[in-house]
Amino acid sequence: QVQLVESGGGLVQAGGSLRLSCAASGRIFSSGWFRQAPGKELEFVAAINRSGNTDYSDSVKGRFTISRDNAKNTLYLQMDSLKPEDTAVYKCAAVIDASSIYTPRTIYEYDYFGQGTLVTVSS
Repeated sequence: QVQLVESGGGLVQAGGSLRLSCAASGRIFSSGWFRQAPGKELEFVAAINRSGNTDYSDSVKGRFTISRDNAKNTLYLQMDSLKPEDTAVYKCAAVIDASSIYTPRTIYEYDYFGQGTLVTVSS
């Protein structure tokens, strides 16, 4: 069992930046971020594999950066040039299969999810 705890959410003006963190209680391999806006389904944001290869949704490409610190079992999401449409609860997700080399985009490919942290972008 791996627990994931997100932090770093908050209220920011459009054009601003936030950095989210996700601390894992154990080793994680392929990891990602999803978000859920009010009344909408969980949406893929970004993923990173154990080698550092990354993948992003078209809506955040060029503005968000996913990274990881393997020594700390921590995942990050640097969010720049934020827009009001980025407002959502952001959740990190992790794969515990050490053989995973992928950057998964669907929720079904992940083993664990965190509870989420709220990001609100005002116009």
